[in-house]
Amino acid sequence: MPPFAENLKSLPAIDHIERLDLYDGDTLIDTIENMPGKAGSVAVYHALLEKFGGLNPDAAAKGLTLYAEHTADAAAHPGKHPNIDRLFAIIARGAALRIGVTLR
Repeated sequence: MPPFAENLKSLPAIDHIERLDLYDGDTLIDTIENMPGKAGSVAVYHALLEKFGGLNPDAAAKGLTLYAEHTADAAAHPGKHPNIDRLFAIIARGAALRIGVTLR
């Protein structure tokens, strides 16, 4: 499995994105700003949006693959990687979230 840094290189550019808003139905549950320390998650979640149309269990499984070595760290340390924890929860609950994109 390629490392996370390598996977990021294969994802679409996110320079034009200011933030991603995550919705459960019509309720905003979280925002991921495109900034240092969060840009990798913006890239992963945006790629999942483009491929799957949102976050569902299939998208979440793909996301866990993209996060590579960070996925195992998140599993071993719940709460350390909240954007990965969210993907585990989507799979466990069979849930789906909508992603809104705010452009720069």
